[in-house]
Amino acid sequence: MDDYPIQRLPTPEPSYGPESVVSMQLDGLATNDDPFENAGIGVAYNFASPANRRTTGPFERFVTMVTGPQYAPMVDHVEATTGPIERDGGRARQRVTLTGPDGRTETYAFGLSNAREGDLDGCWLTDRVLID
Repeated sequence: MDDYPIQRLPTPEPSYGPESVVSMQLDGLATNDDPFENAGIGVAYNFASPANRRTTGPFERFVTMVTGPQYAPMVDHVEATTGPIERDGGRARQRVTLTGPDGRTETYAFGLSNAREGDLDGCWLTDRVLID
């Protein structure tokens, strides 16, 4: 079953720049269960590149990964400090430091791109999020 995109949540548009894409994901993750359970993780899933979703999906597996130890500070984080977007043509990177609800702080590097074939060409999508 194809669980992409998660309905009733923001989806990629060519008009969104990379900074907006990261910001929408962070906003969703900050209030993860609004308007429904794991909606914030759903926003992140909707903005994951097709290659990223092939590796981390389907959605239930993605939820398990994001709520696991490596990414737990993202879910319901209480503070987010974003660095500048670093762009190189069709690729972008942004560092984000998040403080989770338990007080744990972690810095992540979002890697994005906007060149791909098909309906999502021109849309900035997240290829990877790594601890930085």
